[in-house]
Amino acid sequence: MQIPSKTPNEPVRQAELEAFDILDTLPEETYDAITLLASEICDAPIALVSIIDNDRQWFKSRIGLDISEGPREFAFCAHAILEPESMLVIPDATEDERFLDNPYVTGDANVRFYAGAPLTTKNGNALGTLCVIDDRPRIMSDACRRLLHRLSREAATSLELRRSLDRL
Repeated sequence: MQIPSKTPNEPVRQAELEAFDILDTLPEETYDAITLLASEICDAPIALVSIIDNDRQWFKSRIGLDISEGPREFAFCAHAILEPESMLVIPDATEDERFLDNPYVTGDANVRFYAGAPLTTKNGNALGTLCVIDDRPRIMSDACRRLLHRLSREAATSLELRRSLDRL
């Protein structure tokens, strides 16, 4: 398995993430609505608002998944944040060398399809992703791609608004 590298500006990204004070917070209706829409629009059994910390992936919101976090080294989203302006789409994880022996692919989770749109701040740092996951390989439609990207922008805007309100 190819472990994702840290972003080129990882200390700056991590500092901005910490300033958002989002990690380990309670569920919020805004993010739950976004994950529900992503799941339904993309017809995916799993949708997540995933935040990438130094060593872990933590889920601010989740549909179709019981766990609340996992190690960063196995996180598909850790790959997605490397390019903050691009969506990472993996049609079949068993055919992608980065994920061939990933425990989420080889284990009970049986991840095959992944699409993650980065949650990019005004400063250009990707704090995490809005992602959809399926246990079957598939091709993502252009409409789903556009809407997932749009929803990721909504989630990022919600994070920025939350931060502004906390400062007040």
